[in-house]
Amino acid sequence: SAEKYVKEYRSEEKNLIRLRRQAKQAGNFFVEPEAKVAFVVRIRGINGVSPQIRKALQLLRLRQLHNGVFVKLNSASINMLRIVEPYVAYGYPNLKTIKELIYKRGYGKVDKQRIPLSDNAIIEKALGKFNIISVEDLIHEIYTVGPHFKEANNFLWPFKLSSPRHGFEIKRLGFAQGGDWGNRQEKVNELVQRMI
Repeated sequence: SAEKYVKEYRSEEKNLIRLRRQAKQAGNFFVEPEAKVAFVVRIRGINGVSPQIRKALQLLRLRQLHNGVFVKLNSASINMLRIVEPYVAYGYPNLKTIKELIYKRGYGKVDKQRIPLSDNAIIEKALGKFNIISVEDLIHEIYTVGPHFKEANNFLWPFKLSSPRHGFEIKRLGFAQGGDWGNRQEKVNELVQRMI
């Protein structure tokens, strides 16, 4: 239920704050928990894409400009992100970003059709057997990278986002060089907010 999830998110956040404070008081560095999920947005078009990169983008379901997907972070997916890095911007989404994406831009795949998530019944029909019966369940599964993350993520159609308000910096440069592509960690939330 939604209330149970809210409690879980809050206690997790409080726990992190407590650990950060303890580390600060003791004069230690706090190692943030490693992100389990990334949000990946394609920021470059199809011209001059090598076959290897094109195939990797297809596997990530990023066939169009400004398409976005959630990716579970493991060694295989991190290697794939390295291959496509100059064509995508990615980072670690927070709960607010995941919620807004699913509520505002979320579509499900039902009989190979792109169906808006206007009703929990749509989710229950597709994912009920995994105990995911509402939008909140879907958000929880993605945010916590639950046991049925793969099925939940495959049910979600790739997000079709707008070009960001106030535009990109320089698409041909990496984020670390003041451009756009590559890993921007928590800063991806600000980019997605401008694209929803």
